[in-house]
Amino acid sequence: MTVHPTSRQDPRVIRPLGRHDADRVLVCLGFCGGGTGAYRRWTDWVDDDTDLALVCYPGREGRFCEPFAGSWDELVDDTTETVLSVVDRPYVLFGHSMGGWMAYSVTTRIEHRGPTAPDRLIVSSCNAPNRGLTERDRFPRDDDTDHRLLSWMRTTGSLPEYVLGDPDLREMSLELMRADIGVRDTYRPEHGLRTGVDVQVLHGARDEVIDPGVAEQWAAVTAGRCHVDELPGGHFYTEEIWQSLPRHFRLPATVAD
Repeated sequence: MTVHPTSRQDPRVIRPLGRHDADRVLVCLGFCGGGTGAYRRWTDWVDDDTDLALVCYPGREGRFCEPFAGSWDELVDDTTETVLSVVDRPYVLFGHSMGGWMAYSVTTRIEHRGPTAPDRLIVSSCNAPNRGLTERDRFPRDDDTDHRLLSWMRTTGSLPEYVLGDPDLREMSLELMRADIGVRDTYRPEHGLRTGVDVQVLHGARDEVIDPGVAEQWAAVTAGRCHVDELPGGHFYTEEIWQSLPRHFRLPATVAD
């Protein structure tokens, strides 16, 4: 039996709601060292017209046996193909932190190739990509200790307690994190590149990663509209905000609306 790319058996995409008749899809891309787990709790916070599609990068979860991406461009290629496999209807692309830059790269790649671009790009806790990778954006860093990286993953919710108590799982988590840091650090901006998609930028009021000029910088890389919304908390907001983050998304109206 042939399995369609958007099948639930596809390890690249998790569909926790399975709303295959929904009017649109919210496609979520992971942050550095993370998987799809941080977004699965959002099932209670998306409206009935929206399905969730959570993208899994190589080397984790159902793609554990695949090698990690070796560079930013390699991960963009993989993620672009994954996104295109689920967009048989209008969709919004979301990314947090490193995932925000990935969402931007994927959007511009899709626009260049010609298929339907997302109705909106929502980026969270990341600076505009045209700045390139500055010291402010190296969070976490490749020279961080294992202890510091484990603490960071625990704070983000990407490291369950049972992993901390298992040396083998702990080591695999660190390997994943360092692989993602290595990929992120190969990012190089394409100067002059802009998207025509409307962009919403979310960031925490106490996030030290975010440049004070974030609004003007993101507006410079889109020919569409750009909204910037500041929320309570730091890089992952407050726990309450993160748990219900989709209620802050400026989603386009659906056909039913």
